Amino acid sequence: MESWQGPGFVIAIIAIVMLGKIINNYIRVRHGYSPEELNRRGFRGRSDSNLDAERRVTLLTNENERLNGQVSRLEERITVLERIATDPAERTAREIDALRDR
Repeated sequence: MESWQGPGFVIAIIAIVMLGKIINNYIRVRHGYSPEELNRRGFRGRSDSNLDAERRVTLLTNENERLNGQVSRLEERITVLERIATDPAERTAREIDALRDR
């Protein structure tokens, strides 16, 4: 049991603890936590007050406009498909022929 005694064992424990803290901080920073949040005791998670609210609003507005446009296009396509499905076949054939004659 003499291998467990001595200053080498104490130094190894300190090195392991320090390495664990460095890895922990590295992982937190990679996931978007600021270094100031890492130094606080009782850290429980990212707060929304630290995020740039204007940037979030801009991004959400742009995404909302994009999705509204996509929904409008899909509604138009569904309307056309419903009309094709419910119209008589001869009427649809006449319209296709009329388009070919142009």
